[in-house]
Amino acid sequence: DLSYNQLNGSIPGSFSGLPSLQTLSLQNNFLTGPVPTNIWQNMSFDASAKLNIDLRNNAFSSIEGNLNPPVNVTLRLGGNPVCRNANSLNISLFCGSESGEDDMPNSNSSKMECTSQSCPMGYEYIPASPVPCFCAAPLRIGYRLKSPSFSYFPPYIRPFEVYLTSSLNFSLYQLYIDSYVWDKGPRLRMYLKLFPSVNSTPFNSFNESEVRRIRDIYASWSFKGSDFFGPYELLNFTLLGPYANIDFGSENKGISTGMVVAVVVGGVACAVATSVIITILMKRRYARHHRAVSRKRSSTKASMKIEGVRDFTFKEVALATDNFNSSTQVGQGGYGKVYKGTLSDKTVVAIKRAEEGSLQGQKEFLTEIKLLSRLHHRNLVSLVGYCDEEGEQMLVYEFMPNGTLRDWLSAKGILYLHTEANPPVFHRDIKATNILLDSNLNAKVSDFGLSRLAPVLEEDGTVPDHVSTVVRGTPGYLDPEYFLTHKLTDKSDVYSLGVVFLELLTGMHPIWHGKNIVR
Repeated sequence: DLSYNQLNGSIPGSFSGLPSLQTLSLQNNFLTGPVPTNIWQNMSFDASAKLNIDLRNNAFSSIEGNLNPPVNVTLRLGGNPVCRNANSLNISLFCGSESGEDDMPNSNSSKMECTSQSCPMGYEYIPASPVPCFCAAPLRIGYRLKSPSFSYFPPYIRPFEVYLTSSLNFSLYQLYIDSYVWDKGPRLRMYLKLFPSVNSTPFNSFNESEVRRIRDIYASWSFKGSDFFGPYELLNFTLLGPYANIDFGSENKGISTGMVVAVVVGGVACAVATSVIITILMKRRYARHHRAVSRKRSSTKASMKIEGVRDFTFKEVALATDNFNSSTQVGQGGYGKVYKGTLSDKTVVAIKRAEEGSLQGQKEFLTEIKLLSRLHHRNLVSLVGYCDEEGEQMLVYEFMPNGTLRDWLSAKGILYLHTEANPPVFHRDIKATNILLDSNLNAKVSDFGLSRLAPVLEEDGTVPDHVSTVVRGTPGYLDPEYFLTHKLTDKSDVYSLGVVFLELLTGMHPIWHGKNIVR
């Protein structure tokens, strides 16, 4: 069993020379290349012999040889790019469910329970249908999670299915994850099938209005925000079978002749009234400009109602910060000052108040708010609301009580080792798991098992700039120059600390999907 070991590369050819092999578990690694069929072709089976080969959730892209194993062999390929190759003979028999569960049926009998009838072209059996062998026409959707909070999908498949189906008002059986694969990023790309309800007879398909509703939800970011699954994007929305004639480009209907006439007649009538109104408005414009400083426009505000984002009045924000008292200021940047505020419901927030030189046009400011409202991730500060009154532009965020990352960095401890300790010390194994946090979140460097003392003064009065030593440390954090030259310097620790900072910024491991985070 070699599963869950972050293995990369291809399957060794020596695996084909194991005549007593019974189980080969390589699932959930980063293996690439072809699947070698000689693993079972070079074996002879008696009546009771079995061979289970589990290659799920890797990056195998092709089959080397004929994919026609004997009945003694159970092969699982789900979650590999090869499963998307519809031209590969028999491939669908071995891709099966991507659930990662261990109770999958024998691969040679997969999808064979309903052979007594066949579905029409464009239709297929609903895999989890409450009605056995129910044919329906699925919608095929390419979908990608752009920044999920996990690196291994199987434990979270069911919560993800609940998340999607609840947003669509579907039953769980109506969603089938056909395949998924990790892209660079890391991003999780998947191909989904959405099935109509088993109660949708006699057509067993979505009607056109329902297809449009589903497509609009996917295309307009209408799923409820999820910090865990993160933002997503629609890759494709494929219409086949009974949906092939639906044209999303024809949604804008033409205007009838009668309506054109009505508009023209109405326009003439309005022109007279408009000339009178314009005269009145021009007289009021100058007075209104000097009477009101507020740039708040009710029509714009009405169009800015965004779910989960609150429109604060200037009075509310001023009250929350004790009229922007200097004692409530917690930070300052190029944008302006940041204040800690307490809203009327006792919610503590951080309020960024733009200074005069940082003010944007109102359109640009509201566009920025729309963008920020779409961002949901557990490692991003959430936007609570905004204020666009009294000539002000303010953004209201959730408050972070522990301050900034700068307050907790461990660089001071490493600086002490290099410059103030007597004698100085090279740590040689700086990594995220060797930086611990005490009860007050103070960062402390630990594990000095691989440390070396810095060079000492030589007879001629010079101090070498390095220590020659056998390479030690953790892959991914190792300074490449130290690895190649065996010369350890203080810069080697600095490099390792830089990798730790990259981990903090990206959420990735030093070696991720077989690639180094520094590249």
